[in-house]
Amino acid sequence: MSPRAGGRKPLQIRTPKITRNQNIHAEGSALICMGNTKVLCNASVEERVPPFLRGSGSGWVTAEYAMLPRATQTRSMREAISGRPSGRTQEISRLIGRCLRAVTLLEVLGERTVIVDCDVLQADGGTRTAAITGGFVALVDAFRDMASKGIIDRLPVTDYVAAVSVGIVGGRVLVDLDYSEDSEAEVDMNFVATGAKRFVEIQGCAERTPFTAEQMEKMTQAALKGLRRLVAEQRRALDRPRFREIGA
Repeated sequence: MSPRAGGRKPLQIRTPKITRNQNIHAEGSALICMGNTKVLCNASVEERVPPFLRGSGSGWVTAEYAMLPRATQTRSMREAISGRPSGRTQEISRLIGRCLRAVTLLEVLGERTVIVDCDVLQADGGTRTAAITGGFVALVDAFRDMASKGIIDRLPVTDYVAAVSVGIVGGRVLVDLDYSEDSEAEVDMNFVATGAKRFVEIQGCAERTPFTAEQMEKMTQAALKGLRRLVAEQRRALDRPRFREIGA
């Protein structure tokens, strides 16, 4: 069995680092680094909602995901130039939005929308999971900004939410796959869960070899271990807020 890059153990995630206040213009912003994967997340507040929410009194949280042209080993064309976002880009954008809405009390926002833009600066596997994890921090800071201005009377968050990849590579369960591991994985999964270990979404498939219920359980437990570390980093980045401070 070949060793993991950086000498990581099978169930060890790359050292996460989330740095807030990366954009002086955005209501909330965070740069998340997971090894060589780097994603900049900016949260913007707009005084509008989608047509289906007009007159409802409820707000909305959505997301847009994109990769910079040289985020990967070879340059890719900007999707704005090609005319439309790819299916992958749209799918990931919707995933991030769903996960952030899962821990947001939309009725507290009033008829406002928070858009979380997640731009991949550098990719080495796990960009969608990093975007969810960093996007949550940017979102909470946008809510804090709204509260400080008297726009909302409390932070409309029920729990943390974070995401991590898990896979089977060479017969081993590995957490937080980098690109080289992901490209060789027999099974590739993404787990999204709250700080209370409640699952928001699980994505996965057997890339090569079908997996057993026992392997699924091992991957689930491995994911929960990695997610605990990510939530701890979110807490650190957000100055360790008390649970009730963010709406629980």
